[in-house]
Amino acid sequence: MSHPVKTNAMRMLESAGLAFRVVTYEVDEEDLSGVHVAQSCNLPVEQVFKTLVTHGDKTGHLVAVIPVETELDLKALAAVSGNKKVDMIPVKDLLPLTGYIRGGCSPIGMKKPFPTFFDETALLFDWISVSAGVRGAQILIEPQELIDYSGAEIGDIAR
Repeated sequence: MSHPVKTNAMRMLESAGLAFRVVTYEVDEEDLSGVHVAQSCNLPVEQVFKTLVTHGDKTGHLVAVIPVETELDLKALAAVSGNKKVDMIPVKDLLPLTGYIRGGCSPIGMKKPFPTFFDETALLFDWISVSAGVRGAQILIEPQELIDYSGAEIGDIAR
């Protein structure tokens, strides 16, 4: 299945001269889980990462990028980001805030940049997969390059 759309995330990585591959898959509206995405793309589940948007009581909005089969440790994210408390944002706020919909949220190319934190396990791999900014497409990229490009920090934020 080819993806007709070139997303903002793809354009931004291209203009930065970063190497990446795009893998496409058939979207299942009944199952938008990252584990399903990994299986649909024949990718190792531990190398597929999801992008979550949160709100910290001191810093405002934050982005967390964690393996799809894990859960975000809100206390750990609060600690590494200088917040006392961090909460997930309501799904209805995702599109107006980031420009992305659930199941197609990329850590690259949001409407405005937010402090971003990658789970430290990203660095265990030669490449990781993140959303290309649209349901049905994943970007495969070297994690340190993506982290450097997005100005992200690393933390032990998944459990």
